Amino acid sequence: MKYSDERREAVLRKLGPPNNRSVADVAAEEGITAPTIYAWRSQARKEGRLMPDQGTQGPDGWSSRDKFNAVLETATLGEEELAEYCRRRGLYPEQIEQWRLSCEQANDRAEATAQRQADSIKEERKRNRKLTQELKRKEAALAETAALLTLRGKADAIWGDEES
Repeated sequence: MKYSDERREAVLRKLGPPNNRSVADVAAEEGITAPTIYAWRSQARKEGRLMPDQGTQGPDGWSSRDKFNAVLETATLGEEELAEYCRRRGLYPEQIEQWRLSCEQANDRAEATAQRQADSIKEERKRNRKLTQELKRKEAALAETAALLTLRGKADAIWGDEES
């Protein structure tokens, strides 16, 4: 069944902030199947609209991508414009600020993780080098012992076994 663009937008408004209603609730109310509404929500997200996950109130229903987009949208807004933006979407300015800080710190966490991995790799290479040297030393000692045993056997064969 083909739905009008106006009806589709009305349904999406019910899913979006500040209502943040669940897909199941809206589907039952509107008489539209849930998979259809999920597809509409998915399409709206692809178009760049902020659509929180179903039925969650507040910022918990927002995906990382939506939070990042909200931070980008509000980056140049003044205090009054930010307040209006937050009212339209059912948010608080403090939430936007918290998301902004998380976005800024994301790179710090990535750099710290990369540094830890580099340090770990360096330690493993050092350990590998030490174990390789130890293995070479033990192989040389084993080869020397084998050579001495072979010589002893030959010497015993030539001069006879003195113990007997």
